[in-house]
Amino acid sequence: MNNQGLLALAQLILPSEILSNFEVVRVEEEASLIRIYLDESVKAEYKEKIGEDFPDDPKEQLMGAVKAVFRSWDNPRANVYRRDNDIPYSWGTAVNVQSMAFGNMGDDCGTGVAFTRDPATGEKKLMGEFLTNAQGEDVVAGVRTPMPIAQMEEKFPAAYKQFTEVCDKLENHYRDMQDMEFTVENEKLYMLQTRNGKRTAQAALKIACDLVDEGMRTEKEAVAMIDPRNLDTLLHPQFDAAALKAATPVGKGLGASPGAACGKIVFSAEDAVEWNEKGEKVVLVRLETSPEDITGMKASQGILTVRGGMTSHAAVVARGMGTCCVSGCGDIAMDEENKKFTLAGKEYHEGDYISIDGSTGNIYDGEIQTVDATIAGEFGRIMDWADKYRRLKVRTNADTPTDAKKARELGAEGIGLCRTEHMFFEEDRIAAFREMICADTVEERETALDKILPYQQGDFEKLYEALEGCPVTIRFLDPPLHEFVPTEEEDVEKLAKAQNKSVEDIKTLIDSLHEFNPMMGHRGCRLAVTYPEIAKMQTKAVIRAAINVQKAHSEWTVKPEIMIPLVCELKELKNIKKVVVETADAEIAAAGVTLNYEVGTMIEIPRAALTADEIAKEADFFCFGTNDLTQMTFGFSRDDSGKFLEAYYDAKILENDPFAKLDQTGVGKLMELAIKLGKPVNEKLHVGICGEHGGDPSSVEFCHKIGLDYVSCSPFRVPIARLAAAQAAINNVGK
Repeated sequence: MNNQGLLALAQLILPSEILSNFEVVRVEEEASLIRIYLDESVKAEYKEKIGEDFPDDPKEQLMGAVKAVFRSWDNPRANVYRRDNDIPYSWGTAVNVQSMAFGNMGDDCGTGVAFTRDPATGEKKLMGEFLTNAQGEDVVAGVRTPMPIAQMEEKFPAAYKQFTEVCDKLENHYRDMQDMEFTVENEKLYMLQTRNGKRTAQAALKIACDLVDEGMRTEKEAVAMIDPRNLDTLLHPQFDAAALKAATPVGKGLGASPGAACGKIVFSAEDAVEWNEKGEKVVLVRLETSPEDITGMKASQGILTVRGGMTSHAAVVARGMGTCCVSGCGDIAMDEENKKFTLAGKEYHEGDYISIDGSTGNIYDGEIQTVDATIAGEFGRIMDWADKYRRLKVRTNADTPTDAKKARELGAEGIGLCRTEHMFFEEDRIAAFREMICADTVEERETALDKILPYQQGDFEKLYEALEGCPVTIRFLDPPLHEFVPTEEEDVEKLAKAQNKSVEDIKTLIDSLHEFNPMMGHRGCRLAVTYPEIAKMQTKAVIRAAINVQKAHSEWTVKPEIMIPLVCELKELKNIKKVVVETADAEIAAAGVTLNYEVGTMIEIPRAALTADEIAKEADFFCFGTNDLTQMTFGFSRDDSGKFLEAYYDAKILENDPFAKLDQTGVGKLMELAIKLGKPVNEKLHVGICGEHGGDPSSVEFCHKIGLDYVSCSPFRVPIARLAAAQAAINNVGK
């Protein structure tokens, strides 16, 4: 065993701060154990750092290595990885101890990593890399450029033949693409490990479909094989074909993880995180990546490395994260110290734009336009199977016709949340809305609202059109009014002039609208109780739009769902519902048509969940607004929690951001209670979720278990929710 191999062993035992002085004096084998001898100065430093002598007994050294693996479960990189992959801390890790096979004892030895199918494309062919006179770390670390696995046949024909037979046997047994590590020692094959291989989303879809066609998997099993989170990589923009055709590659590496990425060049993980937090899109350029770079890789649009192959750290991690990656571009002359590199005769510096194609490995100078992805081929096939087996409906959160149309293309079955306040901020509308805020009388408010009514009606008509007769849930005005008033002096003066009031009067009004805790202030249903004319205007817009679209499309059944936000008391809902029903019925009667509509509420305050049996008497539906419900239940501000959540992760108080992954223990219990209380009171009550959790796979599974009727999420997460809903149905049959 050479010093490089010994260093790998020593890294498990020795603290990282003394490894720079690590020097092997000699090595001996004793009863199949390797004994490591250190220089006396290193032993002294070890004792100073650790407080005890470095063990000479090889068994103690082995146990030190085992303990180090167990300790690694709690290092920062492992904690980030667990949060990203929904792995509970309580699971712990395992250690395998086995005799070692050496691939670095000469030219009749070697090591490699291989996949039974291409992990980037899913193509059914053996794919991998091999190095002679090397250990496994040499392949995955990217410090040497390996040879394709096929060349192993020339070096070790007998071992290669045996290896291909083992590959077939393993894939047939596990009925999935295998990721295998092996060593050849003195031309003898040693299989070190096999596991279901990580793959790109594109490859996962193809492999799942191919396994069904090959008779190895059922449709249900194929659906269950796909990680819904990875679909995200197929739903976001790719390079525009015309722009790509006009561009000329300045370099080429290995297409290690498909997708398109464009951003400003950064040279370290720390810079990637810092620039990302400032809102910059970045591409991380490195000689090679290591586990320490994971946070920077996560913050980057794409990753470009000088060294390494398809199984290097950068390639494997990027594929797992669904991040575009080009590896092994040896033409790059890197100068990391001065944050620059040279490629194709041009010098690139930090902050310069670069574009990379993780499918072809091409590298382009500057920015290249992108286009939206579409669902087709294996993607469409998997989605069809998912729709076949899921019970939960999937809607979208959309406020614009563009978002609604995209969501419909991606399979949305309705709108679960339309935030009407987002329709007020355009220049021609905000003036009328501010006029309403400044009004001194009901009549003045109604006059201002009449100016907004046509805009609202037009927006709703476009939403109904985009959803083609699917249900549309429209939430009435929710934010506090101070969010709509001007903040710049020039705009204040303009508003004062329009309202024929003094600047001081307007400033006094603006000051009066500000609240100490706006989240719990004058917002939601409280606005409608105070100013019922707002609810009247929005009801007119909803109903008139529905009538017009129904007349134009008799083949559709347009059924608006009016959602009253922030209700926590039955009398609140009754008060506002009376205004809505009287206004809606008058509009329908005046039009001489038949139109069905519903009036429901968001459950986003714990008291609403606790009194759901009362509220259900007046509500046609519940929709859990889990963003606010999480805030109210935890007492965390969604906008400020980022300041302390990292400390909570480190202290093991929380394992996940409760605003990203539903807190099933607390918030989930309130949801389950609300359903159990509400449905017996109102048999027709339908229940959904429209918080950000509606697109999180583990949260979708929970929604299935507690009996929700639908989940609603952002447009690009609709396919993720569809697949997660199918997996929930498949995995919870009979539960």
